[in-house]
Amino acid sequence: MSIVSFARGAPSLDIIAAEELAEAAGRALRADPAGAFSYGTSAGYTPLLDWIAEREGVAREQVVTTNGSMQADAFLFELLVEPGDVVVVEAPSYDRTLLALRKLGAELLAIPLEEDGIDVGALEAALAEGARPKLAHIIPNFQNPAGYTLSLEKRRRLLELAEEYDFTIFEDDPYVELRFEGERLPTMLSMDRAEKVVYASSFSKTVCPGIRVGHLIGPAAIIADIRKLATETYISPSMVAQAIVNDFCRSGAIEKSIETVKNALRERRDALAAALERELPEASFTSPDGGYFLWVELPEGSDVDLLFENARDNGVVFVKGTDFLIEGGQNTLRLAYSGVTPAEIDEGVSRLAEAYKSLAGAAA
Repeated sequence: MSIVSFARGAPSLDIIAAEELAEAAGRALRADPAGAFSYGTSAGYTPLLDWIAEREGVAREQVVTTNGSMQADAFLFELLVEPGDVVVVEAPSYDRTLLALRKLGAELLAIPLEEDGIDVGALEAALAEGARPKLAHIIPNFQNPAGYTLSLEKRRRLLELAEEYDFTIFEDDPYVELRFEGERLPTMLSMDRAEKVVYASSFSKTVCPGIRVGHLIGPAAIIADIRKLATETYISPSMVAQAIVNDFCRSGAIEKSIETVKNALRERRDALAAALERELPEASFTSPDGGYFLWVELPEGSDVDLLFENARDNGVVFVKGTDFLIEGGQNTLRLAYSGVTPAEIDEGVSRLAEAYKSLAGAAA
């Protein structure tokens, strides 16, 4: 029996623009072999820096490219976070971010996540009671793991709180281009007037995961420090990968790729929502407007650890909600629909439902 995996947040190969990417690689390496095959600088491949800067309406000096956005995250955390510093995180939040911050000795202030983003009222109350965070990590669009999107009102309020209480907002936004429903919201970066936002995104979701190109945008002084960290770490990121991405973007292939991915994700989200309603009516969830993920809550008393083991034996895997939380979440799980076809989704949810019902029957 083949495994159906809802665990990995990555697109399946059939929706990656492989042919266009190969063509971009050929053009890029022929057009600029000196730039692509050299070490380059820690800031990244200059034509790509210029493309990003123009797209985001910032100066080139405010941009640094990295080997994937997780490298960008790591540089920012290394620069800003010291042992004992308070860092605001969403609850739930990306498990690898929580791990990275814990390794640095940060004190995590977990603020509950609502369907329209982080509970800014709870954050405001914590600040009023004396919490003084150095940084607030926010995933504003189609959040990993929940799939929720931060409302415009909450974006504005977070900026006000960051200015009032003097902390940096880390706007971690790799899924921003993957909206397939609703109106696109402005980034906090574009709304920032007090230099309180550092913004990260990635080409892993719009080009392909294997390209490993991410970037940070922020105040020039912070970006200069991160460029220095990058120099000390690896001299420069991959110029070959960045030259390919640059050509892919400038040729217009990226826009076609985004549309292909969004159409596939919409179909897969719809298939997952329909399958859950049909096969597992006990599950509670909010259908996301974009991105890769859907967050599922099962009835109180459900044991996600037992469900995980039973589901794996039944040929389906997911990520336990407890992985994304500092505490609680024993009845929750994350389902990634990005890498599975509608047919695989139907089969996977059927197996998941069987696993859940067998546990419920055993407990009865």
